[in-house]
Amino acid sequence: MKVGKSRLLAYAIALAAIARNPAQAQTIAPTVNQSSASNSYYGSVTALAPTGDVMPLTLDDAIRLGLENNLALTLSRDQQQTASGKRLQSLNPLLPNVTLEGQNGVHQLNLAAQGFSSGLLSQIPNLPTNLKIDLVPVVTVTSGQANFSQTLFNLSAIDRYKAAKVGESVAFYNMQSSRGLVVLNVATAYLRALSAGTQLDYARALLKTDEVVLNQSIAEHQAGTVARLDELRARVQYQTQQQTVIADENDFEKNKIALEREIGIPAGQEIQLTDTSPYAELEATSIEQARQEAYASRQDYQSMLQQIRQSQLSLGAAKHERLPTLSFSGFYGVQGVTGEIYHGVFAAQGQLQVPLFHEAKFRGDRETADAQLASLNFQMTDLRQRIDQQLRDSLLDVASQSLLVKVARSNLDLATTELDQSTQRFRAGIDDNLPVVQAQSTLAQAQTQYVDTVYQYNQAKLGLARNLGIIDTQYQAYLKGTPPSGKTNLP
Repeated sequence: MKVGKSRLLAYAIALAAIARNPAQAQTIAPTVNQSSASNSYYGSVTALAPTGDVMPLTLDDAIRLGLENNLALTLSRDQQQTASGKRLQSLNPLLPNVTLEGQNGVHQLNLAAQGFSSGLLSQIPNLPTNLKIDLVPVVTVTSGQANFSQTLFNLSAIDRYKAAKVGESVAFYNMQSSRGLVVLNVATAYLRALSAGTQLDYARALLKTDEVVLNQSIAEHQAGTVARLDELRARVQYQTQQQTVIADENDFEKNKIALEREIGIPAGQEIQLTDTSPYAELEATSIEQARQEAYASRQDYQSMLQQIRQSQLSLGAAKHERLPTLSFSGFYGVQGVTGEIYHGVFAAQGQLQVPLFHEAKFRGDRETADAQLASLNFQMTDLRQRIDQQLRDSLLDVASQSLLVKVARSNLDLATTELDQSTQRFRAGIDDNLPVVQAQSTLAQAQTQYVDTVYQYNQAKLGLARNLGIIDTQYQAYLKGTPPSGKTNLP
């Protein structure tokens, strides 16, 4: 009776250990159900036509497609084009303006209203007495002329043009920052899918092991050498692992769909991830070196510098609104009665405008520009502190995840050895299959932790490259562990 209770208690412990395994397997690569409606980085604007063949996809291919088709980057390019258009619009008031003008019209003139009368004509000597002049004549006049105007001096307009030109640089750096975030998101999605695929491979390998144990347990039970409890335990383990494989297959497919959504591949297209999950140690760098590189390379920092410069120029434009402006305009053309002799006409004039009383506008523009500049300076101070915090966090993440990978690798080796020895004892008839089931549960957990830590380590390295502002050009180098000294250590 005591033996029966002990075996039931062991059976319950084994079931509890097995039941924990599927839940832990789902923590490897959770599917990100982000919507492009709330975050444009999870959308794409161009979808390739699906084919019936399997499409091989490397990490470089995925990032290239992401840079071509990602919705957020497309919107950033449009914003850069808009900034370029605004620069041209602000330049136009400083450029010469030439227009051509032609007119042909019928005019009725009231000469009497201008002071002409018959009595006035009689005072002119040597005029024929029978001369009659229509005091309300109708004439057809044709004219053509070229008009020219040029702003010679407008310091406020010059400052506005310079500010718009700097705004174009701001849009460029914003677009470059979007490139970096696209690379980070696509690489993360690719690595997440790789991790899910690796976890699926582990689960399938364990399923084959469970099948071998189940067949042996069935054979031994039929031979009468083991109790039915061993067969039941092996069957529960096998079916539980089947559930894990099904769940991992579903997770793997959903992660591939999420990756396809970000890079513009239709969800119906079958893809094969040809790269493997990389693991290479990255030698740590000092916070001073990281901060110096971030200030030189980060696009958001450069963008903020340009925004401050743009705001300074806008403030100068507001101050210079009080200054006089000088311009020149004129025209040259011909004019005459249609069908008669035409005569050249022209005009040339300079204009000096001095604003005397626009005090409310001047003060309002200046106060607005002052407030914007002060706000940007505060944001720059905060950005410097945020960069420092992000770099410190990334360096800590890289260091800690590197240690976690080593521990997880060691646990995986130990769990593999434990399962191998437990299996050998079971096959030799020294022990029942309970230690095998427990060792399988331990190995599944160790595999899950190893896959998860490798993914987290790669993500931490990509995060460091992103915080340094160089991820779009050096993501492969950081994944392979070459910066800054080229040290690589593969497991």
